[in-house]
Amino acid sequence: MRLVTFDTDSGTRIGALRGSGDVVDFAQDPELPTTMEDFVARGGEALDRAARLLTSAEAIPADRVRLRAPIRPRNNVMCVGKNYLDHAKEFAGSGFDASQRQTVPDHPVVFTKALSSITGPNDAVTVSADTTGTTDYEGELAIVIGEGGTSIPAADAWRHVYGYTIINDLTIRALQKRHIQFFLGKSAATYCPMGPYLVTHDEIPDPTTLWLRTRVNGELRQAAPLADLIFPIPTLIEAISTAVTLEPGDVIATGTPSGVGIGFTPPRFLAPGDIIEVSIDGIGTLTNRTV
Repeated sequence: MRLVTFDTDSGTRIGALRGSGDVVDFAQDPELPTTMEDFVARGGEALDRAARLLTSAEAIPADRVRLRAPIRPRNNVMCVGKNYLDHAKEFAGSGFDASQRQTVPDHPVVFTKALSSITGPNDAVTVSADTTGTTDYEGELAIVIGEGGTSIPAADAWRHVYGYTIINDLTIRALQKRHIQFFLGKSAATYCPMGPYLVTHDEIPDPTTLWLRTRVNGELRQAAPLADLIFPIPTLIEAISTAVTLEPGDVIATGTPSGVGIGFTPPRFLAPGDIIEVSIDGIGTLTNRTV
C-alpha cells in the first residue's frame, strides 16, 4: 500500500493511493486514526480496514490534493553517515569531516535531524538562508518502524520494518565541519524533505534489489544499488535499538551513496532555483526546488 499525508480544502488528512494515483481519504472510516504515526501504531488491523476502503470508497483526483511528508515521527529523524563505501571515501577526502578517525567506520555512525527540518514533496528548500553557501544534497532510503522495541537482534529486525520512504538529507557542510557533530548542519528548516509516499513493507520484500538515483537540474549525480549499504537495515536496527527505544513511526535514513556536491572539485553546492529529484525503484521520486 502507498500511504500518503495530504492537504485538501478540508484540512490535512491521511490516506492511500489507488493504482490511478487518486487518493482514498481514510476519514471515510471514522474508526481509523487521523495521523500517520497513529495509523502505523495500529499495525495490521488498521491496514486491513484501509484495504477495504481502497476497494469500495470514493477517491479524490490526484490533482486536487497536495502531498505532505508522509509521516511526522514523534522522535527526531535518525540518520546513518558514511554507509556506502564510495561515499565514505568521498567524505573523508572532502575536508568537511572534522570528526574523522577512519574512512570506513567499524560501527554505524548515527546522528539525528530535528523534527522542525521536515518538509514535504514539491515543497521549497530555503538554501538562501544558508549564509555559508555550502548546502549539499544526499538522497537516501528511509525505513519506517512499525512495532517498536529495544535491543532488537538483527535476526528479528525485519518484523519491525513497517515500510519505506525517501529522504533528502540536506546538509550545510560548513556547519557540519565547524561543530564536528552533524546535528546543526543537518537540521535547518526545510532541510529534511520526505516522501512522496510511505510504501508498506509487503510491497518491497527485498529493498536490496532497488536502486537510488539523485538528479540536480536533470543531471544524474548519484546512482547506486541499495545492496551497497555497508551496514544493512537489520544491522542498523540492532545498533540503534541497543541504546534507543524505537517507537512506531520512527524514521531511520540509511545513508547516501557517492556523488554528493562535496565530491566534486570544486564542490557543487546547491543554489536558489535548483531542482533536486531523489528516486528509488518502487517508492517514487521526491522532488524539491530550492529558493
